[in-house]
Amino acid sequence: MKTLQPSRLVMAATLAVAAVVTTAGCAVARDQQTVGAYIDDATLTTRVKAKFAEDPTVSALAIKVETLNGVVQLAGFAKSGSERARAEDVARTIHGVKDVKNDIILQN
Repeated sequence: MKTLQPSRLVMAATLAVAAVVTTAGCAVARDQQTVGAYIDDATLTTRVKAKFAEDPTVSALAIKVETLNGVVQLAGFAKSGSERARAEDVARTIHGVKDVKNDIILQN
């Protein structure tokens, strides 16, 4: 299976954020978040996803990442409790992450 290199993933996310920012105006997201805050959150989301892609324990495809005001929310499914815990640990290591809400559900 072919995987994306983290640098390509970051570049794709950066281009997506740039497209949204240039077309959305001053208040771009939930609760009238500023453009700067939106970009910061998008950057954190991208960094977390890139770290998931590098980690052999965490399934980057099965875990969804969203960020609002520096708080990262993880959702999706994990195959084990250790994968669930590792995903949270990885997200917490990212510089700028204020908190992590782990809503990952264990698959049966």
